Amino acid sequence: MSISGQSGVGKIRLFEDFLGGSDIAITDTDAIKTAAGVCGPFSVYGSLAETDCGITLVASKASGYGRLSGTDEDGFGLAIGTEVSLSPALNGAIIVEARVELPALTAREIFIGLIDTAADDIADPVSCSGTTITKAHESVGFLFTSDLTASTTWHMPYLLAGTTTQTSTGVASSQVAVATESDILRLVVNSDGSAEWWINGKLEQTVTAGLAATPGTLMAAIIGTFGTTTTLTTVDVDYFLVEANRDWTR
Repeated sequence: MSISGQSGVGKIRLFEDFLGGSDIAITDTDAIKTAAGVCGPFSVYGSLAETDCGITLVASKASGYGRLSGTDEDGFGLAIGTEVSLSPALNGAIIVEARVELPALTAREIFIGLIDTAADDIADPVSCSGTTITKAHESVGFLFTSDLTASTTWHMPYLLAGTTTQTSTGVASSQVAVATESDILRLVVNSDGSAEWWINGKLEQTVTAGLAATPGTLMAAIIGTFGTTTTLTTVDVDYFLVEANRDWTR
């Protein structure tokens, strides 16, 4: 694999601030059925059969927040993110960062990070019960779910090929979410596949094999909210950031 000539556009940076209606292509409560299907530089993924998922502005918050609303369908919801096009071996370091606030802590599941699939009818990358996190799709990132025993703790799963389940106590962070207070979540996946989880500026976890460092390992960066019961799920997002290096191989 040879290296082609580089230029000054070697950095990939996607950012959505949610400040002002002109920055949001979708502001109704039926986001997926609009013609745009985008939010700033990100694609919008969601349950096509549902009419209650979408993105709305939260006008009462300084800096501007967008409210992602999922569905009341268990395991399905709404996410914004990239296509499946990020490889740690070719694009590392990959950074996924978001500042989020939970309106409530019950009956919700939030995932922020990398997943190996991105479809219109997007499904939760994991399923959870008690102290067990079970993989639905290969994923690495931040998880908040009321389905786990530690239901207010931010978790840091990395469920990859060959990994079916993880014990939540092994990937629990030291920080809990507080309703109506914001947290900054930052995932870094380096070119060798090692990964770091940062919460509010504190390094919470490092693993040497957070993701397979092969050119064929491609992931999408997403932030999503997914249903757990019959209750509509939401998460308020101040900003969503994805950074990576451009693949200069030919």
